[in-house]
Amino acid sequence: MAWRFALMIDPAAAGDDRADYDDTFTEVDPAAPALTVGELSTQRGDGIFESIGVVDGHPQEVTAHLERLAHSAQLCELPLPNLAQWRAAVDRAAAHCGPGESVVKLILSRGVEHGPAPTAWVTAAAASDFTRARTEGIRVVTLDRGYSLATPARAPWLLLGAKTLSYAVNMAALREAKRRGADDAIFTTSDGYVLEAPTASLIVRRGDTFVTPAPNAGILHGTTQLSLFEHLALRGFAVGYETIPVATLAEADAAWLVSSVRLAAPITAIDDAPLAVDAEFTASLNTYLLSPRD
Repeated sequence: MAWRFALMIDPAAAGDDRADYDDTFTEVDPAAPALTVGELSTQRGDGIFESIGVVDGHPQEVTAHLERLAHSAQLCELPLPNLAQWRAAVDRAAAHCGPGESVVKLILSRGVEHGPAPTAWVTAAAASDFTRARTEGIRVVTLDRGYSLATPARAPWLLLGAKTLSYAVNMAALREAKRRGADDAIFTTSDGYVLEAPTASLIVRRGDTFVTPAPNAGILHGTTQLSLFEHLALRGFAVGYETIPVATLAEADAAWLVSSVRLAAPITAIDDAPLAVDAEFTASLNTYLLSPRD
């Protein structure tokens, strides 16, 4: 990933409504060291983040990402972010992105151990080329996430549903998927229900109805999935949230993994069972996702 820009943020209180936040930003060399050895984001993964797709300099779905950042902060008992300050930081980072596809990342850490305040920063980088995944599709395997459908309500301290920096398990799942000859994975509960992918949401098509797993199982509410549901509803399709048994996945008419940067990747097989791909319809979804979206 080619880093283009990095900005350290002195977090303002959520209720601080100053006219501008320029004096809370410090641009730094994205290739130079910027964090101390006591930083809890690197020592313990104790923090949250968001990845915002940028198309031709336009950051996509900023409001939805900032609202999810605030939700994650609440779940993790971090100071609530000042959304106006973070929006200004996103705008500054996006201005350095240029033409084509890029990604802006927002990171809010608990800070230095025993320190007085959180650490926050924003980066901008060129996005990877996901043309092949969008056009040729991806093979996925299902992997047991290790908890039941009822676990999130019973154990809120697991922070399921928060977008935390603790992504070691997610990355291990992707490596396991590749060992099994697949491109990605879909997490499932130990009692047989579908959750989400390590870095994406799942959308399943049955006729003219599109569904995604219900978020009551600690699923991260996907910003791209929400945007696509709005788009599909305007096109006259039915959309909804369901508790989806793993056994029914193979019966789907089509399915996609969707995320802010890869966008819509059609699934060609689940656990080696082939799934139909509608290339023209998928292309229409990605055309929408590449259009300016606020």
